[in-house]
Amino acid sequence: MRPLLGRRARLRWLHLIIGGALLMPYFLVGTVIVGSFRAGANVFSSPVDQLTAFAFALPMAALTALFPLARPLSASAARALCGLPSDRPLADGPARTQQARVRAALWYTLHVALGGIVSGMTLALTPFAVGVTLLPFFAAVRDSPVIDVPEALDGPWLPVLAPLAGIAMLVAMAGCVAAAGALLANRAPVLLGPTPDDRLAAAERRAAALAVRNRLARELHDCVGHALSAVTLQAGAARRVLDSDPEFVREALTAIEETTRRTVDELDSVLGLLRQAADGTGGPADGPGLDALDGLLARCGVPVAYTAEGDRGPVPEAVAHEAYRIVQEGLSNALRHGGRGAPVRLRITVGAEELEIVMDSPLPGRPSPARPRGGRGLRGVHERAVLLGGRAGAGPHEGRWRLTACLPLRARERP
Repeated sequence: MRPLLGRRARLRWLHLIIGGALLMPYFLVGTVIVGSFRAGANVFSSPVDQLTAFAFALPMAALTALFPLARPLSASAARALCGLPSDRPLADGPARTQQARVRAALWYTLHVALGGIVSGMTLALTPFAVGVTLLPFFAAVRDSPVIDVPEALDGPWLPVLAPLAGIAMLVAMAGCVAAAGALLANRAPVLLGPTPDDRLAAAERRAAALAVRNRLARELHDCVGHALSAVTLQAGAARRVLDSDPEFVREALTAIEETTRRTVDELDSVLGLLRQAADGTGGPADGPGLDALDGLLARCGVPVAYTAEGDRGPVPEAVAHEAYRIVQEGLSNALRHGGRGAPVRLRITVGAEELEIVMDSPLPGRPSPARPRGGRGLRGVHERAVLLGGRAGAGPHEGRWRLTACLPLRARERP
């Protein structure tokens, strides 16, 4: 009896009863329509008129289910009461496309249609079947005008057949309800499940979230990684000349203080971006641009020959910020692999269509103690350039290590 009366079967029965309740307003409107063509007739006394009103009710139910919010409401009820398998999820959110709205309308129509039939069976057949079961035991039931026992059946076999017939009707009704509930549960993932457009939108949301996380990782790597490299090298150099060059030690400590203070400010900016992403408020956090480049070059720990070429007009904020981070990563690589005092040549050219960065530094040799193993900086440079629709590359060039990046000035909007 578990498939007929178990917990899942009872919840599905309740779901169908709710469908019958939802059908009632449409059914009453249908009776008004039928009654307008049958003046003076009692619609509720004619099975034909009731079926006609039922037929009028279903299209009206389908029309109201075309509203976008009908799908999430139907999906919530189906999740709670239909006993759906976990590997067949339903769609979240309103139905935005025509295909999704039509599917939701078909589901709602099927729900109220089966619910109306099951509700009618439950209200009418249950008391009748109970009455038939009690016929042999109560004379008042046998004399009731509701249950008219044919004279041919009112014999010695009535005490045996009546209870069996009543129980059989109840079991048959439970079987019909279980079949209707199973049909709804089977159709729910098809009619309320995500459409191809829903899956595409979900994939786009996941890609946008991943892009935000990648951007945060790049920001943290660049601002913290560069600072740690510079501080480690400056502290190591100061330790080696602690007794012989106090003036250099003083300058190194001052540079360490300035670097850490600046890094804390940049870290606050990155954490602000993280909070915005977590709250869903969006909007990129403000970051350093080309106007902060002179300060970066002055405290980076390596001598830099900087040349600026081209139009020095306004550069888009996104491009300026990414250019600053790319230069910062290039200087970090020069510190790690070339050590303090390694000469670096930097050229930034602002053209009519793009901004070009070219940085030459000594070829990587033995890794610096600042970072004994390779990192993710060059990959981050490439991602920053591609994010704006540009390109980047790095490799040996004429006996030196060259980092190049080209960023279009009409950059695509960052996620």
